[in-house]
Amino acid sequence: MVVSESSAQRYALDPDVRLMLEVRDDSAAAFEELVLRYQSRLIRVLHHLVGNRDMADDLAQEVFLRVYRSRKKYVVSAKFATWLFTIANHVASNALRNRTRRREVNLRSHDSGQMGAQPLDSLVQASTGAMPTRRLDKAEMREIVHIALESLSERQRLAVLLNKFEGMSYAEIAETMEMSPQAVKSLLSRARENLREALEPYVQSS
Repeated sequence: MVVSESSAQRYALDPDVRLMLEVRDDSAAAFEELVLRYQSRLIRVLHHLVGNRDMADDLAQEVFLRVYRSRKKYVVSAKFATWLFTIANHVASNALRNRTRRREVNLRSHDSGQMGAQPLDSLVQASTGAMPTRRLDKAEMREIVHIALESLSERQRLAVLLNKFEGMSYAEIAETMEMSPQAVKSLLSRARENLREALEPYVQSS
């Protein structure tokens, strides 16, 4: 990929990019710091993508292993988070393809790790414009949102997770998913409509 000097300079302002550049120079401490910063976030997104916490843990380790193995080839072409979740997207997609014949949808036997209720509440309200019909506890809310997310296509689910939980812009999601920003906007629009339909039975108009 050809990256302009101005783009490289802009991305170099990202503190995580600077850490990755230290990793490229074989700094074990910098790599450990990146793992600490991103591990829980990465597991959270992977968990939603594959529907299994144990698999998400394993895939997160694979993602970080790929990051370390490719450190010498690292080029500053995007924010570190965008680059990391691009790798995570490929790893998750490969894992899902490998288990297509024996897909296990297990929403109840694994918790959501460190993900709190606040992003889930906001996802429900953002998708439906309404609040739950009654006060739901965290476990109920997690399961409802898991089910709603599971109803989306893989690409819609990833776009929602990167937008809502990682706060990525359309341009950053476009880089991660290798599509245009306009296509991302359309994908998110369809995803929100599908989520609205899935969550509608559980909410009431404010």
